[in-house]
Amino acid sequence: MRITPTTELTNRFLTLQNLLQQQQIDAAFLVQNSDLFYFTGSIQQGVYYLPAEGEPAYLVRKDYGRARMESGLKNVLPLSSLKQLFEQLRSLNIPIPKNVGMELDVLPVQQFNRLKDLLAPAEIVDLSLLLRQVRAVKSDYEIGILKDSALIMDKVFRHAKEVIAEGKTDIEVVAELECFARKEGHQGITRFRGFNSEISFGHVFSGPDGAVPTFLDAPLGGMGPNPAVGQGASYKIIAAGEPIIIDLVVAFDGYLVDQTRTMSIGRLPEQLRKAYFDMLKIQEHLFAIAKPGVAWEQIYLECCHQAGEMGYRDHFMGAAGAQVSFVGHGVGIEVDEYPFIARGFKEQTLAENMTFAFEPKVVFPGLGAVGVENCWRVSSDGIKRLTYTDESLVEL
Repeated sequence: MRITPTTELTNRFLTLQNLLQQQQIDAAFLVQNSDLFYFTGSIQQGVYYLPAEGEPAYLVRKDYGRARMESGLKNVLPLSSLKQLFEQLRSLNIPIPKNVGMELDVLPVQQFNRLKDLLAPAEIVDLSLLLRQVRAVKSDYEIGILKDSALIMDKVFRHAKEVIAEGKTDIEVVAELECFARKEGHQGITRFRGFNSEISFGHVFSGPDGAVPTFLDAPLGGMGPNPAVGQGASYKIIAAGEPIIIDLVVAFDGYLVDQTRTMSIGRLPEQLRKAYFDMLKIQEHLFAIAKPGVAWEQIYLECCHQAGEMGYRDHFMGAAGAQVSFVGHGVGIEVDEYPFIARGFKEQTLAENMTFAFEPKVVFPGLGAVGVENCWRVSSDGIKRLTYTDESLVEL
């Protein structure tokens, strides 16, 4: 079991403290699992409290013993009730705040109202943007874990060539791949920040199922096993000569990578083969233009323009009427971190050690979908690969 080093936790809280001071926010009050893991190294139920100056405190309701074992923070204390909060803070000589930053992008209203009353008369301010900014830039330690996830991902995709067969269902294939991934170290849980965003291990779609739209904010949806899920692999039987698009997430020691490859049994129709290789050209354009200082939206717009010039205006990143307005998303502890390579982010720019997935895909109703996806790290002069599985169009 990998324990987050104390040096990592210290660097993280110092970075957030600097932003708190710039924004004149007295303290951060965090309760969401992903943020708890990032700042404490544990997800035990409790509160991470960071004053604008001084040491943070992790106040734990359940389970204190595990939190004490897993977290390298100096101040890990039991908390029998939230009503004890100020008493515990006073015991650490932490001043009572005039304003408190909270995760208002993910905090349920009922819990927010309860905490607002508890923290009164302190003013509550939204900390979600600052948290995203801190987590967007990865340390060498985090990038090392992402590389470990990519190792597992490569093994899974090499195993896929042995698993896919005519007559199997999509859901059989994804289940066999998930079983293999779990044995290799995939943690099983994939975390999103967005409300009602959820996914299992990933998607495997063959033929027309790859073009079925759904509620998920993604270029591909799929029929899924039933309306209660409404996305992902279904019981469709794989046939020869149709695209099989495999879009999976592997998470290891808290950090995830996202990768897509396209396969088929036998040769694909020429229209789909051409579309796949055109998506690789769009990825090559990303490699040429992505570097520190480039606006996230600029990359998105250039790639959309290139796809339109290739003839995919009504097919790029979804079928007409169901297209998404992004072509990439940050990866880390959650699958929807900053940066977003998307419309509406013209002021935000790439910075060194940001990590993101880039996924140019085209969707043809009645035929299916083809595309590619890889994860990348922003370096001082461009981008470097995190995922690296062979990008050949695999025609089994």
